[in-house]
Amino acid sequence: MVIWGLLNTPAQYDASALKASMKGLGTDEDSLVEIICSTTNQELQEINRVYKEMYKTDLEKDIILDTYGDFCKLMVALAKVRRAEDGSVIDYELIDQDAWDFYDAGVKRKGTDVPKWISIMTEQTVSHLQKVFDRYESYSPSRESIKKEVTGDLENAFMNLVQCIQNKPLYFADRVYYSMKGKGIRDKVLIRIMVSRSEVDMLKIRPEFKRKYGKSLYYYIQQDTKGDYPEITAVPVRWR
Repeated sequence: MVIWGLLNTPAQYDASALKASMKGLGTDEDSLVEIICSTTNQELQEINRVYKEMYKTDLEKDIILDTYGDFCKLMVALAKVRRAEDGSVIDYELIDQDAWDFYDAGVKRKGTDVPKWISIMTEQTVSHLQKVFDRYESYSPSRESIKKEVTGDLENAFMNLVQCIQNKPLYFADRVYYSMKGKGIRDKVLIRIMVSRSEVDMLKIRPEFKRKYGKSLYYYIQQDTKGDYPEITAVPVRWR
């Protein structure tokens, strides 16, 4: 599985993982959320192109067929690649407005204006949203607000999205750590992250992992896996 992943382009690997997450009975929402929430505009555009080339259908259509409700709307909004590109101009007035709108749509009102949250979090630039969430902290802790307002797959998706926006390397460091924590190994998650991030931002993930968990990522893989498996999985960690 590791070697197969390394022989594919990143877009091919992600497209196949997305298809697998929606194949058959039930949906692997965790994998779907991780990939959709963590990819950039350019990466998503390429994934959409490759997905249609490989499976003769649109990623958006498969998401709609396999998910429902506000969770479906959030995934589709992200898959549509509507996020603005980062620019050099910082609009502090809009930062304040979006932070207030996020608060007003959630904690401040009875019931949650989920479409407003989706609009803000899928259309604004990443750098803008980082400043929005920094500003929002003066109203309420953003992640705590999400936990209070929504539940289930939608909560998980919003939490993943906020974490990716605030610090993507740390997000993946946490994902890798929890894939190895406790009894057994969540092989699929560990392999997917090691392969998909190996030439993207693994050099940023590694120091975040060591800073938070005290030991190197390579050490954890060696300790928590057995046989030939750790050597194969650790190859991307040692690259470069």
